[in-house]
Amino acid sequence: MIRRGNVTGPVLGALWMIVLSVTVAVAMSFATGQAFRPSIALSIVWGAIAGGALVTVGRGRSVRLGILAALVIGGALGFGPVLVGPETSLASRLFGSAMLAVSFASSLPSILEEVKPGILNRHEFEGAVIRFLTGFGYIFFTAIVMIPFYVMVMTSLKNQSELIQNPLDFSIDLSKGAELFRSYDELFTQFNFGTYLFNSFFISVLTVFITLAFAIPGAYAVARLRFTGRAAFSRSILLIYMVPMIVLALPIYIAFSMTGLRNSFWGIVMIYPVTTIPVALYMLQGYFRGLPSEVEEAGLMDGLSRLAVIWKITLPLSLPALASVSLYVFMIAWNEFLLAFMLLDDPSKFTLTRGIASLNSSEIPRQHLMAGSVVATVPIMALFLGLEKFMTKGLTAGSVKG
Repeated sequence: MIRRGNVTGPVLGALWMIVLSVTVAVAMSFATGQAFRPSIALSIVWGAIAGGALVTVGRGRSVRLGILAALVIGGALGFGPVLVGPETSLASRLFGSAMLAVSFASSLPSILEEVKPGILNRHEFEGAVIRFLTGFGYIFFTAIVMIPFYVMVMTSLKNQSELIQNPLDFSIDLSKGAELFRSYDELFTQFNFGTYLFNSFFISVLTVFITLAFAIPGAYAVARLRFTGRAAFSRSILLIYMVPMIVLALPIYIAFSMTGLRNSFWGIVMIYPVTTIPVALYMLQGYFRGLPSEVEEAGLMDGLSRLAVIWKITLPLSLPALASVSLYVFMIAWNEFLLAFMLLDDPSKFTLTRGIASLNSSEIPRQHLMAGSVVATVPIMALFLGLEKFMTKGLTAGSVKG
């Protein structure tokens, strides 16, 4: 029975070793450019033995140190869960073995914390499985996010000869110093990326202000006022997203060309809020409904107009929601590509995404495209991480009444 501890321990140990050996092999291959390959068979053997030992002997310090030492020695001698090529240096081999050993010996005892040699009850068995799946989820989703970003950054730090020699080598030579950032320097001096950055920032900020200028009164009206069609309007706010933007591309292009708005900042600033106002309305109306109406009624009784109530009472109470909506709208405008690609032809008016698309050419070295992608990604990532608490608070505020 798998719910026996002396079966659950080895099975989860083998599975966990497979997860970590694959992770370490991929990480070391990317970091060093050398050949690291996980061995599924050896991973199962090592993991099952370690899992069985932790369940039957115990999870004491001596057992964990024994597992750690055995994995380091086994990896150094060439029969560990991660195999290496003949050209792999001894230092890289030892470091990879140590990283695998430390991560495995420190994490598996936590996964098998409640597992004992006898028959496990449902709580103990499911707890061990859930802890394994949680650890696997952390590693899997971290890899999905980090690997493309790592490849992008490392490629941007290489020169053309290095990429031609080995496109799959994502290690870097730190002895080059400032030469590593040559692609970024050329990006701003030769490809006008400073202008693209300013254009994207300018357009994104204007989009935020225009969106809020329409979304705040609209959301307040839906949440507080009584008018014919209010319920239908509230339910249909997001219907615009049922029509793919690619379907509207041709009519927008024709209309903007005929009115002279194509290839202009103001044309972009006019069309971006069309894509952001509905979602801002939807987010803000939920928050406004959660605010106590008694506070606003007290303001009206004190002689304030409805607009004064919104300005002096509602908006100060809605700062978390406004911050989250502003950040969300800014991210949409910053990352928008289709409309910018379709409406902008003048390089002096390119947004960042349009500028990056212009680098996707056989005549431009690949490292410049990756450097441009880093420049576009890092600011918005830093902004999101810095304001994440406001966005989370704003998105959840108003979800519960009272």
